[in-house]
Amino acid sequence: MRSLCLPLSAVLLLAAGATSPAHADPRACADLWTARNEIYKARGYCFRTKAAIAAFGNAGCQYDNVEDLPLSANDHRAIADIIRQERALRCPR
Repeated sequence: MRSLCLPLSAVLLLAAGATSPAHADPRACADLWTARNEIYKARGYCFRTKAAIAAFGNAGCQYDNVEDLPLSANDHRAIADIIRQERALRCPR
């Protein structure tokens, strides 16, 4: 089982609870995107976007739908926290 390592800036954002900046911080958004997709990759997600495939590849992927991933309760919490931060930062989707 692969351990999850969130980028430091993502951890700091989650810990600080940043909630309402005027504009998205591109670096913070990129770090959150990476952290979220690292969880998906570790659980066997088959990425569809060019950016995600370039960053993570699809070697060994098993699941075409995020809903089918075998996520733990901790995974669900981490993803929910990351998505909340992405929304609060108004990160592009």
